[in-house]
Amino acid sequence: MQTTKTRPDYTAARKAMIDSQLRTSGVNEAFVLERMGTVPREDFVPEAAKGTAYMDRAIRLEGGGSLPAPLFHGAMLAEARPTAEDTVLVIDGGSGYLTALVEPLVSSVKTISAAEALSAKKGNYSLVLVDGAIEHVPATMAKLVAEGGRIVTGLVERGVTRLATGRKSGKALALLPLAEMGVPRMGAFDKPESWSF
Repeated sequence: MQTTKTRPDYTAARKAMIDSQLRTSGVNEAFVLERMGTVPREDFVPEAAKGTAYMDRAIRLEGGGSLPAPLFHGAMLAEARPTAEDTVLVIDGGSGYLTALVEPLVSSVKTISAAEALSAKKGNYSLVLVDGAIEHVPATMAKLVAEGGRIVTGLVERGVTRLATGRKSGKALALLPLAEMGVPRMGAFDKPESWSF
């Protein structure tokens, strides 16, 4: 007797993600729910992970990157409030999912890797989105943000990851930690090790 393999109902999974992960955590902005209900997360993970694409956890990607849990992206978009005038830079964690979420909402989007962000010379982006958690904003990354521009990222402080936001004023770009949540660490942005007595 032959058994047929049923294809997962990704539409139902997206709805469940919105109802049980985003809404229950206070992410209720209509534009966020619309984008996350439209973009198929399963298209941004390896074949073996498609069945778990909507679970409340990060997914490891081939090549060492990660796709953060849905709540991180929902909270990030809600905090960023991208507009049709925004020029956006996405520092990608390897999936391309965040770019797909934000692209229709803004004037333009450029996506670069963490390595490219560390070697970039200058930019003039009104919004920078970092698809993972960083220990600090290196000077090269700060130069990518326009005067008055915003950055929304994950932040690692003493081993705890949080959503964080900042605004550029002059050469200063400090991050304000917000909600604690699990966010995959982007090791390229770890602070250089120093030792003390």
